[in-house]
Amino acid sequence: MKSLVFAANWKMNQAPADAEAFMRTFTSQYSRQQQKRVLFFPPAVSLHVVVAAVRQRGDLETGVQNIHWEDKGAFTGEISATLARAAGARHVLVGHSERRHVFGESDEATGKKVAAAARAGLTPMICVGETLEEREAGETLAVVLRQLRAAVAGLEAAAVATLMVAYEPVWAIGTGMTATPQDAAEVHAALRKELIAITGERGRAVPILYGGSVNRSNVDALVSVEDVDGVLVGGASLDAEGWLAIVRS
Repeated sequence: MKSLVFAANWKMNQAPADAEAFMRTFTSQYSRQQQKRVLFFPPAVSLHVVVAAVRQRGDLETGVQNIHWEDKGAFTGEISATLARAAGARHVLVGHSERRHVFGESDEATGKKVAAAARAGLTPMICVGETLEEREAGETLAVVLRQLRAAVAGLEAAAVATLMVAYEPVWAIGTGMTATPQDAAEVHAALRKELIAITGERGRAVPILYGGSVNRSNVDALVSVEDVDGVLVGGASLDAEGWLAIVRS
């Protein structure tokens, strides 16, 4: 039985009081399951709540949704990897489709952020994915491999072997459209091959998650696919009962 990672990206939702209520419900009903890790990516203002809720749970972990690549400085509104680590985060999303396509984050920026995360002891989850136009042009694999290579360009192979990757086709984010298991299998296999090329056999153990309109109806089919090692979930992770149903899959 393969290990699975279930990651909840709350995006710009869940104020501290909401996060506290969510975590109270979740932790009271979810018992540790072998071969499963559950990650939470709350908004920065609610990070402390989730950190406190998972402190006694080795199977539950938390991270931040974004960082700046500098360790400190005059960057109003930004959070460095070192600050996030000091606040209790252990993971960070890098290159999420919304960072790329809403805020204009470049491949170069993702590489800087991954390097900063590694310096601070945060585990980056590198998000890659193609737009609908790129998919229709047959560029899916070229796009995701370019994004992955740019993100890890500044790392030694040993450091690459410790991170996570999430394939999230942009056309499936929040649209209700989901890649078929066959679509996911093709992309995840290409990502796995690239990770092995970069890190050697250690690349076989790097978790590759799928993200894009994942819900309780399609999660079983997705995680049954070879090289799909879990899911990165947005909207369907905002309800505690719904999230419980997904992680119990």
